[in-house]
Amino acid sequence: MLFLSKQLWRWIQVAAVLCIFWLVLNTARNNNSATPATHRSAADGQLDVCRPHGWKPFRPRSPDRARKVYDLVMINSELDMLEVRLNTTFDEVDYFVLVESRKTFTNLDKPLVLKKNLARFEPYLRKIIYHEIEYPPNFKPQRTWDMEDHQRNSMLTQVFPRLRGAQAPQRYDVIVVSDVDEIPRPSTLALLRACRFPRRLTLRSRFYYYSFQWLHRGPEWPHPQATYYLGAHWTLLPNDLRIADGGMWPFREWEKGELANASWHCSSCFATTSEFLGKMASFSHTWMNKEEYRDRNRILDRVRNGKDLWDREGEVYDRVEDNQDVPSFLLENQERFAYMLDRDGRNAGFEDIIFVDI
Repeated sequence: MLFLSKQLWRWIQVAAVLCIFWLVLNTARNNNSATPATHRSAADGQLDVCRPHGWKPFRPRSPDRARKVYDLVMINSELDMLEVRLNTTFDEVDYFVLVESRKTFTNLDKPLVLKKNLARFEPYLRKIIYHEIEYPPNFKPQRTWDMEDHQRNSMLTQVFPRLRGAQAPQRYDVIVVSDVDEIPRPSTLALLRACRFPRRLTLRSRFYYYSFQWLHRGPEWPHPQATYYLGAHWTLLPNDLRIADGGMWPFREWEKGELANASWHCSSCFATTSEFLGKMASFSHTWMNKEEYRDRNRILDRVRNGKDLWDREGEVYDRVEDNQDVPSFLLENQERFAYMLDRDGRNAGFEDIIFVDI
């Protein structure tokens, strides 16, 4: 028995060394710093656009089954940002799975904002799959994160099993998981449709705060994520995909990949201070909703001057003058979405703050 145990231990050691060696090679292959210029024209030739990333072209099993792209998004109250997202990515997405809940992450009641305003999105409705999140009778969240996990996973678990006909997913269809303010570049979505990408792919984002005028200093934002459909039981859950969980290590590491400058993220880009305060009340990070941070004068000052509202260490934002690297819909509608581009005014662009000079 001792001999067999030693032999088994040697095999485990060999397997571990091989696994580490493979992970090093795989990380070098999948982590990639290509810019949008590299993945701009998937339609011009799959081989040419996939090769710079170390990927192979995707070939559908049947020519009459084109690969679909599903964009999975949770909605709170950010209707302007949703409109920007829908317009920006509409040509590259087959279906937008939009879910919202009557509960915040902190289990407070909230209205179904999107459901009440679906008519606003009439130009996009033919691609929208709307779902109100359901809660089983035995669902009793112990933490705010339990609520967030359930809501995020519902985009897959409560929606995909019900899809029929043209909406029904096929094996290897593309799934993008993100918050509404994490917008993939159209070129990124075209690339995903064209290529065999890693199962856990991070679409890193240019990271802006308050508006596209303030660029976060430091690494790019590590979201959205993309994966592909593998059936009801084997497709990665959205929350596992987002937080790099689920499955077994080292397979999680083996499946990872990154794409640099693949998206835009504009955090806390709100038209009104009321929206800002509403978002704070729904945070899973409950400490961020303390009264000292909810002062409107403090919010005005921090947003106008590009300073972190919560005084977090390392949260520094650099001013970008006349930023042109934004979703084209914003450039075409600068007056309507002025607050997303310029926070310099006395009211920091907030529509519910009006100063009257006497």
